[in-house]
Amino acid sequence: MLEIKVDEVGDYTVCRPLGELDAFTVGQFRESLTELGGGGRLLIDLSGVPFLDSAGLGALIGGVRRARESGGDVAVYGARPAVARLLHTTGFDRVASVSESEQDAARALAEAS
Repeated sequence: MLEIKVDEVGDYTVCRPLGELDAFTVGQFRESLTELGGGGRLLIDLSGVPFLDSAGLGALIGGVRRARESGGDVAVYGARPAVARLLHTTGFDRVASVSESEQDAARALAEAS
C-alpha cells in the first residue's frame, strides 16, 4: 500500500510517497508525478520510502523528464541509506539533484533555474 501526500510550500510542491515504490505501487506514484509535473518546481521526499525497485526508479526518471518538458524541475531528498545507494549507483543523481534535506533540495532547484 502506498500513500502519497502533497503539500504546497512557498514556490514549490512537495510530494511525499509513504510506502514501498515497486512494481505493485508504481502506477499510483506515476499518476501523481504526472499531475504534479506541470511546469513548477517539485521536491520529492523519499524519507517515507523504505524500498525502491527499478519500476519506482523508472517512475522517478519519467517524472523528472515530464516536469522538465513542461518547463519545471525536480529534486529528490531524504532517501534512506539503501534507497540513496540505489540512486547513486544507478546514476540517478546525475539526472536530478539528490539531497539530504528539504532545504538543500529547494536550494538546488533555485540554483538550477
